[in-house]
Amino acid sequence: MKTQNTPAEGRITTERDADLFLIGIDRPKKLNGFSLSMYRQLADAFTEMEQDDSVRVGVLFAHGANFTAGLQLDQFAPLMARGESVVPPDTVDPFSLRTPMRTKPVVCAVQGICFTLGIELMLAQDIVIAADDCRFAQIEVKRGIMPTGGATLRFVERAGWGNAQRYLLTGDEFGSTEALRLGFVQEIVSTGNQFERAMVIARTIAEQAPLAVRASLASSRRYLEKGPLGMRAEMEVMQRELAASADAAEGLRSFVERRKARFTGF
Repeated sequence: MKTQNTPAEGRITTERDADLFLIGIDRPKKLNGFSLSMYRQLADAFTEMEQDDSVRVGVLFAHGANFTAGLQLDQFAPLMARGESVVPPDTVDPFSLRTPMRTKPVVCAVQGICFTLGIELMLAQDIVIAADDCRFAQIEVKRGIMPTGGATLRFVERAGWGNAQRYLLTGDEFGSTEALRLGFVQEIVSTGNQFERAMVIARTIAEQAPLAVRASLASSRRYLEKGPLGMRAEMEVMQRELAASADAAEGLRSFVERRKARFTGF
């Protein structure tokens, strides 16, 4: 992916590729560090993706050699001290910590420096492909603050208590192999191939029945939020609704006719 004329404060790019929605972090000269403007644009991009019924899967990536060095702290510190939200409450949260949250899957590709906000942003997505040159660090403790974009939740969720505190409390850096061990990323590829690999996975997801994909994602989230009993209570209702859909009928026909299904999202 190539961009031109990136403004000094950076920007978030968006692009359609068939039924995929591509969201790019674009401020390479500043290691893709997030300005206030970029943060707001990111929420706007996730909102646009969610509201476009023709989009099936999102792909989050970064232009240049690095994913992001994190927040431009001098711009965000005053808002943090006042407890003010950076984005309007009706926008979709890219970090999936508040409503409204997205219902569509997102595949994330990361490379180079991926600090603080970058780790939290990738962990808020559903599948992460990492280049083998990644440098990860959650360094808020070195700045006198704590992570507030989901790291304290998702580090423990993915890696367990001890592994989480090992990095949350020290701010130490780790690489792609350790990120894979911790469950933070799902695949490691040679640097430069992370975006294409993410696109392959996104296209594979987009070929599946959209209603079933979103229901599977929602059911998994219910488990995290409500535990197994809460998830089971809703799973049967969701499955009955899916079974009555046109896509379920198409799935059955394709099985009987031994052909690839043609799903429409209905």
